[in-house]
Amino acid sequence: MELKQSESHGADHVDMAYDRPLQPPEGSPLPWHKQPELRKLYFMMVFLFLGSTTLGYDGSLLNGLQTMQSWQSYFDHPTGSRLGIFGAMPGFGGLFVLLFAPYIADGLGRKVGTAVGCVLVILGALLQAFPAAGPGRDAMYLIGRFVMGAGSNISNATCPLLITEVAHPRHRGKVTTLYNTLWYLGSIIAAWTCFGTLTRQSGDIQWRLPTGLQCMMPGVQLLAVWFLPESPRWLISKGKAEQARRVLVKYHGNGDEQDEFAHWEFAEISSTLKLEKEAAARSGWLELVRTPGNRKRCALIVATAIFSQCSGNGLLAVILSTIGIKDSITQSYINGGLTIWSWLVSLTAAFFVDRIGRRVLFLFAGVGMLLSFSIWTACSAVYAQTQSASAGIAVVAMIFVFYGVAGAAWPGLTVSYTVEILPYNIRAKGLTLCFCFTALSGVFNQWVNPLGIEQLEWKFYFVYIAILVVEVLVIYFFFVETRGPTLEEISMLFDGKDSAAAVARVEAQAQADKVEKRQPA
Repeated sequence: MELKQSESHGADHVDMAYDRPLQPPEGSPLPWHKQPELRKLYFMMVFLFLGSTTLGYDGSLLNGLQTMQSWQSYFDHPTGSRLGIFGAMPGFGGLFVLLFAPYIADGLGRKVGTAVGCVLVILGALLQAFPAAGPGRDAMYLIGRFVMGAGSNISNATCPLLITEVAHPRHRGKVTTLYNTLWYLGSIIAAWTCFGTLTRQSGDIQWRLPTGLQCMMPGVQLLAVWFLPESPRWLISKGKAEQARRVLVKYHGNGDEQDEFAHWEFAEISSTLKLEKEAAARSGWLELVRTPGNRKRCALIVATAIFSQCSGNGLLAVILSTIGIKDSITQSYINGGLTIWSWLVSLTAAFFVDRIGRRVLFLFAGVGMLLSFSIWTACSAVYAQTQSASAGIAVVAMIFVFYGVAGAAWPGLTVSYTVEILPYNIRAKGLTLCFCFTALSGVFNQWVNPLGIEQLEWKFYFVYIAILVVEVLVIYFFFVETRGPTLEEISMLFDGKDSAAAVARVEAQAQADKVEKRQPA
C-alpha cells in the first residue's frame, strides 16, 4: 500500500494510489437527490446549518439595536466601557465554554451537545428580551448575553462535527464548507429584522422583538435535531457499533443491507477508531501535540484561525471614516452590500470546493487579498494626501474585491478544513482550538486596529501586507490538500502509511471481501 503525493510544494494534489485490491467499493452511481435515504439525510441536515445562522444573527444583533432610540432609552444610552461590555459578553461566554465543549460533544454526543447549545441560546435570548427594570437590569441583560454566547459556541462546536461525520464521503466537502457560510445569512436576517421593527414599530417592542427572535432558529433546531442520525463515529466510540452500522447502511447504502460501500466504510471507521484509541497515550488536551502528525495539524489549525481574522478583514469598522464616508446610512449600505456579496461568493465556492480543491481556494484567496489590499493601501495613501474623491471610491471598490476573494475560502473552509484534517479522537478538541484562536484574533482586531489607524493612519496597512505575504507562503508550502480521501484516509497524509488509518484500510478491505463472498452469484 502506498500513498502518493505530488512533488510540488505543499501537496497541491494528492493521488490516493493504492493497489487495486485496496480500492473502496464505488457505492451507488446515482446522484444524491435520486437516493431516497440520502436525500432525506441532507434535508434534515439543513437544520444543523441553523447553528451557524444563529451565531451570525447573535453576532450582528447589537449593531442593529444601537440604532433604536427605544433601546438606547431603556438602557440609559450606554457608551464607552459599558457599551463595550455589552458587546463583548457573548464572546466571554463563548470562551468560557470552549474548555467544556469538546467533553460535551465527545461525552454526550453530537446531537445532545447541539440540543444543549440550543437550550442555552433560547434561555439567553429570553433574558435579554425581558430584563427586569431597575437596578438589576444591566446584570440580567449581561447574563443573558453571556448565556447566549455560551450556547451559540456549544452548538457551533457540535453541528460541524455531526455534519462532517454523518455526510457521505462523496459530498462531505460541500456540505461541511456550506455550514460556516450560513453565518452571513444570520447577519442579514438580524440587520433586516432590526430595520423592519425600527421603521414599523415603536416603543420597547422595537428592540424586544428582534431580541426575542433569537429563540426562533435554535428553537427549530432543538425540535429537528432528534430526527437526525447520530454520528456513526461517535456511536462506534461508545460501543454502539450495531447502531452505527444501521446508520451507514440506511443513509450511505440507501437501506441495502448488502451494500458493499456501507460495509467497507463501517469496517474502516471501526478499525481506525480502535487503532487510534490503542495508539493514543491519553485522551486529554496534550494529545493535540503528542505526535508529529498532530503537531502539524494544530499548526495548520492555528494558522487557519488567525489568517481568517487577521488578514485585513477586521479593518472595515474603522476604514470608511478615513476616506470621507462618515454618514451612518451610507456606511450601513456598504456594510450590508459587503455582507450579501461575501455570502454569495462563499456560497458559490462551497459548491465547487471538491472540484477545485481546498489549497487552490486558499491560494486564490491569499494572493487575491494581497493584490487587492496593496491597491487599497495605495489608494488610501493618495486620498490621505489629496482628499481625492476618486481615490476614496477606488478604496471602496478594492474593499469589495478584497472581501470577494476572501469569501472564496475563509468563511467556509475555516471550519470544514479544520474538522477534515483531524482524526476522531481529537476532532472536538481541535475544533475548539480553532474557535479559541479565532476569538483571540477577533480581540486583536477590536483593540489593535483602531489604535493602529489612529497612530499611523494608512501606513498601518503595511502590517497587513506583511501578514498577507506570510499567509500566502504558509499556504503554499504547508497546507495539505484534502480533496478526495475519506476522513480516515486523510490521517495518512499526516501520520504516514503506517498510521492507524492505513492499517485499518487493509482490515476494512478484508471485511468487505467477506461480505462480497457471502453474496449470491
